[in-house]
Amino acid sequence: MAAGKRFTAVNLNLLEALELSRKPAADGAHPLRSFLACGFTPLHLQTFLGAHLREFFPEARIEIKTGLYGDLAGSLERLNASGLDALVAAVEWSDLDSRLGIRSLGGWQVSAFPEIISSARAQLSRLERALIAAAHSLPVVVSLPTLPLPPLFYTPSYLGSVEKAELFSSLANLALTLSRERGIRVLDSQALELAAPLNSRYDIKSEILTGFPYKLPYTSTFARMLASLLSNRAPKKGLITDLDDTVWAGILGEVGVDGINWTLEHHSQVHGLYQQFLSSLASAGVLIGVASKNDPALVQEAFARKDLLLNKESVFPFEVHWKAKSESVQRILKLWNIGPEAVVFVDDSPMEVAEVQAAFPQMECLVFKKDDYQAVWDTLVALRDSFGKASISTEDSLRLESLRNAAPLLDAFGQSGSASDDFLKRADSLISFGSAKLDKDARALELVNKTNQFNLNGVRFTESDWSRMLSDPSSFVVVASYRDKYGPLGKIAVITGKVLEKRLHLNAWVMSCRAFSRRIEHHCLKYLFEKFSADEIVFDFQTTPRNGPLQDFFVELLASPPQPGLTISRTSFFAKLPPLFHNVEEKENG
Repeated sequence: MAAGKRFTAVNLNLLEALELSRKPAADGAHPLRSFLACGFTPLHLQTFLGAHLREFFPEARIEIKTGLYGDLAGSLERLNASGLDALVAAVEWSDLDSRLGIRSLGGWQVSAFPEIISSARAQLSRLERALIAAAHSLPVVVSLPTLPLPPLFYTPSYLGSVEKAELFSSLANLALTLSRERGIRVLDSQALELAAPLNSRYDIKSEILTGFPYKLPYTSTFARMLASLLSNRAPKKGLITDLDDTVWAGILGEVGVDGINWTLEHHSQVHGLYQQFLSSLASAGVLIGVASKNDPALVQEAFARKDLLLNKESVFPFEVHWKAKSESVQRILKLWNIGPEAVVFVDDSPMEVAEVQAAFPQMECLVFKKDDYQAVWDTLVALRDSFGKASISTEDSLRLESLRNAAPLLDAFGQSGSASDDFLKRADSLISFGSAKLDKDARALELVNKTNQFNLNGVRFTESDWSRMLSDPSSFVVVASYRDKYGPLGKIAVITGKVLEKRLHLNAWVMSCRAFSRRIEHHCLKYLFEKFSADEIVFDFQTTPRNGPLQDFFVELLASPPQPGLTISRTSFFAKLPPLFHNVEEKENG
C-alpha cells in the first residue's frame, strides 16, 4: 500500500467525515475494499474509517463492508477474502463474553467469574485462528479492547484482581501471537492511550441506546490510527546528524575530547539518550551520517572514546570540515545514492537547520533542543515513527556495509557512472535468480514499493494486489540477489510480468540504487530472454519524476528516449549487450 504520514491526532468532526467519505473518487480509481469486523454497531466507526482511508489513499475508491452485529468471531470465520483488500478487526470486551459489556444482562455474580474467564479465553482462541487464517490472504489490522471493563469484579476499581489479571494476560498472549504473524499489525495500546486517554473514549449512553460505544472525537482518533496501520508507509532510510551539542554536550574544539559529555552527572543525559537512539537505528539498518563543522582529527579522537554509545563503525560517512552543512549533506546523499525525502537532518542550531532545509526542501530537518527535555523526548518518538518498520530484513543489516565497501570503489566508475570491464572482471560477482511466488517473499514487495530511481513505472502494489498476482498462474515474479568480493547486497531487483507465447509483458521492474553500474540490469533482461525463450519484451513503462536512471538505461539500448509500451526484441538486445562477467545461479525460490 502507498506510503502514509506519521500518525498525528488530527480529528475530523462527523460532518467532515461524512463529506470526505462520500466524496466521489476519480474516474478509473482503483478500489480499496476493506472489511470492518466488530461486534458492536459499526455506525460512525465505518464513516470515520472511510474518511481517514481517503486521506491516506486519496487516489483510491474506498469501499467498506461490515459483519453481523454481536458476532465478531463468526464474521471473521465466515470471511471470504476474495474481492477484499484489507481486514480491520476492532475487538472489545463484550466480544469475549457478553457479560463483559453492558448491553447484556447476564449476571455479575462472583460465582460466574470462572465461567466468564473461560469463555473469554475460548473466544480469544477463535479470534486468533480466524485472524491468522485471514492474514494468509489479506493485510490485517487488529485492535484489542480499548474501552474500560465494567465494574463487575468484587475489588475496588483502583485495585488489581486475579480475574482482571487473567483477562489482560490472555490478551497479551494473543497480541504476542498476532504480532509474530506476517501480515498482521496490532494497534499499540500505549500509542492509543497517548492519543486518546481511556476516560475520553466511552459513550455509555450511545452504547445502551444504539449499540455504538465510542465518543465521536475518540472515534476519529481511533479510525485514523487504524487507517494509518493499513497505509503501510515507507520508512525513512537515513539520518544525518550534527555532533557538538547534539551527539554530545560541549563544543569539541573548545573543551577538547575529554571535555565533551553525555551523562547524568554532567546534566547531559539527553545526549546519551540520543547516542543510544542513533545506535539503535543503525542496528536496524538505518544509515547514520555525520555533518559537522569541526576538526577531523578531534572527531576521530572523540569517536575513539570507549564510553561513547554510538560506535564509529555504525556511522558512514563522516563529513567533518568548516564548509556549509548543505554541502556535507549533498555529498552524503550522493554516497548513499538516495533522495532527500528519505532522509532526516538533525542539528542543535536553528540556523544550520534552516540552511539545510533551504537547500533540500523535501528533507525533514529537526532542531535538537538540548535544553528542553520534553522536546528531545518528542523528537526521539517522532524519529522512531519516521524510521520504524514492522520487521528487519537481511538486506537492512547489509546496507551500511555494502555502502562502506562501495565507497573506495568509486574510482573504478568513470564519468558515465559505469564500471570498467577490467573492474567487473575482477569483482568475482554472483547473481542469484529465483521466484518470489514460491515463498511470498515480503522483501520483494518492499523493494517494489520503495524503489524510485530504477522503477519501470512508479506503480505501487497493495498487499492484496500482490497476493493476487502471486496466486495468478500466468504471472511470474523474478527476484535477483547479488554479491561480489566486496560483500553481499542481498535481494536487489524484482521483475513481475506475464508470458504470452513468445512475448513477455513486464508490469514492474525495480532495482536497488546500491546495485547501479554493475550491469546487473543487462543481466536481468538476458536472464528473462533465455529463461522464457522470449522473442520480445514489452515494458509497461511510464516516465516518473525520479526514474531517470532507468530512462538512461533504455536510451542506451534504444538510442532514443523511451516511450510508454516500448518493446525490445531479442535480436536488438543481444546486438547491444555489453560484456557481462557475473557468475549466475538459479535458486528454487527468491
